[in-house]
Amino acid sequence: MGRFDGRVAVITGAARGIGFGTAQRFASEGASVAILDLDEGAAADAAGRVELADGARAVGIGADVSDAASVDAAVDRVVSELGGLHVLVNNAGVTRDNLLFKMTEVDWDLVMGVHLKGAFLMTKAAQKHFTEQRYGKVVCLSSTSALGNRGQANYSAAKMGIQGFVRTLGIELGPFGINVNAVAPGFIATEMTDATAARMKMSVEDFRAGVAERNPVKRIGLPEDIAAAVTFLASDEASYITGQTLYVDGGATLL
Repeated sequence: MGRFDGRVAVITGAARGIGFGTAQRFASEGASVAILDLDEGAAADAAGRVELADGARAVGIGADVSDAASVDAAVDRVVSELGGLHVLVNNAGVTRDNLLFKMTEVDWDLVMGVHLKGAFLMTKAAQKHFTEQRYGKVVCLSSTSALGNRGQANYSAAKMGIQGFVRTLGIELGPFGINVNAVAPGFIATEMTDATAARMKMSVEDFRAGVAERNPVKRIGLPEDIAAAVTFLASDEASYITGQTLYVDGGATLL
């Protein structure tokens, strides 16, 4: 018996990285999973690579989380194809890093649109189903960058906004049997962080080694580390936790 047998979990931005690792963890524990991504082909490919428990299914759906019509259509399709909706993970994200004087309005609006508006639209669409069944779990991805990070005024503001978002929804949706929480990852080895190494003209190996050396646990984080935290908060074991942000960073924010 898995913790999510008979449940349907939607994970946005799940064609790769943390999102895919999270989808795989839900699937390993019995859930049917819907992988949403802006690139429907990549979403479908990822769904085909998920290792499923007996009786569970996976679908890949293209969706722009910053567009209300696209979100509503995606959620309707999930319910139609998988037979319900029980867990939403708002993971979709982009970065457009720059110092404030170089940051454009497009950079600002894109990051806010995907992270904050995306979480708002997806949660609004999902909560219709959650309130009717008086059960639902929402986990949003924040970041240690919410505490401030040079060159990330847009990203930091969006990720701290996520924390206020889950605190408010914890109050609003708790009476309907819905838990809303956030996970704030530190450095996680993904294609996105590998791209940061390239921008800094460093090898991926040297970049990761430097991060590990500065971390109290002396290793880098992996998508599996975040998936473990997300699935805990989405489980019935965490039914008395809502409105909270769990930092998963190997102790980096302690320094």
